[in-house]
Amino acid sequence: MHLLQAMAISASGLTAERLRLDIIANNLANISTTRTPRGGPYRRQVPVFAERLRQELGRPDPNRPPGYGVQVVAIAEDNTPPRLIYDPTHPDADERGYVALPNINVVNEMVDMITATRAYEANVTAINAAKAMALKALEIGR
Repeated sequence: MHLLQAMAISASGLTAERLRLDIIANNLANISTTRTPRGGPYRRQVPVFAERLRQELGRPDPNRPPGYGVQVVAIAEDNTPPRLIYDPTHPDADERGYVALPNINVVNEMVDMITATRAYEANVTAINAAKAMALKALEIGR
């Protein structure tokens, strides 16, 4: 694998994890949103990642892996049911007095945030290692 390819793969990981962190922040910001333009409470969003495949002209080389990073293919909504609390004074309460709150669990969001942060840091480390190898290779050529 070439150094620039390694950097490109890590850069795609940085982009994906940054989007993941943005989605987590959006979920936490909407933890109390009981009414959306579509109706009902806010639904937790999650990114869907997929392998980014290399597009080769001619015959593909079987010795080279087809993967070339990661990409976000969709932002899906979590299908778990909303949390119900009893508050008949709330303006969004149903006829029984229950309010549907978003299906967001702060603990799960924090675990996802830590995981995304660690993955981001790992990709930064990989880019820095590739950069250091390239600089050492240039020093050898002197």
